[in-house]
Amino acid sequence: MLLDNYSKWLNNALSPVCYGSRAQGWDLVLRVKAEDVVRVLMFLQSSSGSSFKVLSDLAVIDRPSSKNRFSLVYNLLSLKYQCRIFLRLTLSEGAGVPSAVPVFAGADWMEREAWDLFGVFFIGHPDLRRILTDYGFSGHPLRKDFPLTGYFESCYDSGVRRVVYEPVELAQEFRVFSFPASWK
Repeated sequence: MLLDNYSKWLNNALSPVCYGSRAQGWDLVLRVKAEDVVRVLMFLQSSSGSSFKVLSDLAVIDRPSSKNRFSLVYNLLSLKYQCRIFLRLTLSEGAGVPSAVPVFAGADWMEREAWDLFGVFFIGHPDLRRILTDYGFSGHPLRKDFPLTGYFESCYDSGVRRVVYEPVELAQEFRVFSFPASWK
């Protein structure tokens, strides 16, 4: 009941920018538009009724067949009220979302990971560059359409005494391991 009341209070306070909230277990999920995420984060951090001072995580969900391919989920924690809230927004491929770094400095690395691994662009990020993959890496490896073997393999060449990149060579041709079930 308390969570429902809090959900109603947040809906009233954020009515122009929040388009839905629901209780999920002991937590609350707010749906916001991508362009309003920084405004909502500022409100949740600075409002005495919420006091969400910690950005615990930023998760990216990839749905290649959906019109809005990516869902971003911001996981916020209020130490004062001992509760969590999840901000959820959707993005189409190639669209950007404003950076949360001005509100939460810890979002810097999380947004760089999301850029590097999924290709989600953060507008206004102070240093948006690869963080886990190599500088010359092409593609974003956690996307569902990224090939399992990758595009290139790296190995150390003792002749030239450096790491070289070569196209992937598969030991066998691609095979489909989908067999009809014997019980059908």
